[in-house]
Amino acid sequence: MAQHSRKGAQVQAVTANRLTDGVVVYLTPQNGWSPSLQDAEIAEGKEAAEALLARGQTFFEPGNFVLDVYLFEVERTEAGIRAASVRETIRQAGPTVRVDLGKQAELEGVHA
Repeated sequence: MAQHSRKGAQVQAVTANRLTDGVVVYLTPQNGWSPSLQDAEIAEGKEAAEALLARGQTFFEPGNFVLDVYLFEVERTEAGIRAASVRETIRQAGPTVRVDLGKQAELEGVHA
């Protein structure tokens, strides 16, 4: 399982991908998963983060609901919670692939 936060990160959340459709989700205080980072439970400090991660990992057991459960660093802002890294900001926003550019555009003519 991946760890995508700086060593010593103080404020973290748990993320994963929903197994049914691959959507990025965040562990909530109610032990559910939400596609909105604003619903995520935030852990402050190493011990709280480890406990939060352990809770998230229980969804990885039989009856798998999520895949690739890990901690990542977040920041609190006036606008709400935001990912501290570019990687997590991209994951939060969704796929960045445009089918009209690159290999996808080249294949469009093949499948038409």
